[in-house]
Amino acid sequence: MILSLLCPQFYKITPMRKLLLSLLCLCTAAASANDLPAPVAQALKGAGIPVAATAVWVREVDAATPRLAINARTALNPASTMKLVTTFAALDLLGPAYVWKTEAFASGTLNDGVLTGDLHLKGGGDPKLTYDQFGRLLRQIRARGIREIRGDLVLDRSAFAINPADPGRFDAQPMRPYNVAPDALLVNFKAVTLQLIPDPAKKTLMVSMEPAPTNLDLISQVTLGNGNGCGDWKERLRADTFSHGLGTRLVLTGVFPQSCGEQRWNIAVQEHPQFVLGVFLQLWSELGGSLTGGVREGVVPADARAVGVLPSPTLAEVVRDINKFSNNVMARQLFLTLGMEAGRHPASTEDGAAAIQSWLDARGLGVPELVLENGSGLSRHERISAEGLGRLLQAAWRSSVMPELMASLPVTATDGTMKKRLKQNGVAGQAHIKTGSLEGVRSIAGYVLDKSGRRWIVVFFVNHANAGAAQAAQDALLQWVFERGGT
Repeated sequence: MILSLLCPQFYKITPMRKLLLSLLCLCTAAASANDLPAPVAQALKGAGIPVAATAVWVREVDAATPRLAINARTALNPASTMKLVTTFAALDLLGPAYVWKTEAFASGTLNDGVLTGDLHLKGGGDPKLTYDQFGRLLRQIRARGIREIRGDLVLDRSAFAINPADPGRFDAQPMRPYNVAPDALLVNFKAVTLQLIPDPAKKTLMVSMEPAPTNLDLISQVTLGNGNGCGDWKERLRADTFSHGLGTRLVLTGVFPQSCGEQRWNIAVQEHPQFVLGVFLQLWSELGGSLTGGVREGVVPADARAVGVLPSPTLAEVVRDINKFSNNVMARQLFLTLGMEAGRHPASTEDGAAAIQSWLDARGLGVPELVLENGSGLSRHERISAEGLGRLLQAAWRSSVMPELMASLPVTATDGTMKKRLKQNGVAGQAHIKTGSLEGVRSIAGYVLDKSGRRWIVVFFVNHANAGAAQAAQDALLQWVFERGGT
């Protein structure tokens, strides 16, 4: 009777087919691909998130059909899991050993350590041109015999299209490093790190800064507070910048709880050219050099001679930083690089999107719902379906760059953005999961190795006002796949 209700066609077929259909119907009744596992459904209910505001797709890596598919073809905002699209495309198109180059050129004459002319810095889009790396390039220049520059520092940023935009446009937080715009000559993510060191005995707070651009003055008016709580100490502080002559003044105010101990605070400051100039002058003076001119922009002249070249870390290393720590500006640099390597100069975001679309077409990976804005997921416009991202992860699993992509993903309870999640569960250390977080969006996507040794692709999007409470449901799905994915 139960089978006749579940499968109305049961009494219209041969006995042998009845037996086969009986088994199939029983399996379907036990676990439909359209039914959320009970722990996931309960967690969503507890968070006040309707199933209609979610999308789930779970499939064994080599299977032809999904184990779970709930709203899987609905285009949703994926937040930072969109980085998987950008990084997979880059690894496949450019290769894991791809590197960027930042170059230095001199124009004019060099005599007895004095360059009568300009020093040119040409950016190639390096996503990881850190303070230390930038110092290496300057040491190369100094080793060429250049000490005094009687001319300007000329920045060639022409590899990427520069579109002036309000850094606070996304969420009214213009000094947060994740809002830094990409740039062909991106030095140290255009950010300084403040080291906050409380001295309870003296009731003072010492603040140091690295790098310390010569055109940036740091003024701390932060007071040291009592009390045992630390909490989100950054919410008790404020940073403001003001133009001051030819430089910038960074003023800190607020109260820092002494119970927080030493803390680090990353802040994005100044415009790109001013920041590059300030860091250059800091490092150049430490090397015994001087610059008499200012900073301006321009393409390197044809007759300029090379005086230094700095290769970046490999793409495989860069992708690891992008995905492990969800670095937005690095992802945006990579997105523009795809457009640049497709022959566009200067490369725009439209060029990056076109390069990825061409790659998808060439691979036969139709994702018609895909909407790309900057490839990082820091967007209110980007869209993809859970099934679309899942099929890309399945293609990645079968590709030659699978080891590099998987190694770039945070490991549950181990590192990156998953370091503090699922520590007490069996899935700890058994899943490589990219996370995504925006206001109203929470997402996870990646691979889970179940307790039977089978690998699963898992994608789970939540687009809802209560998305901030979705972690329990997403963790429950990862645990369920680990425990029962194949049953």
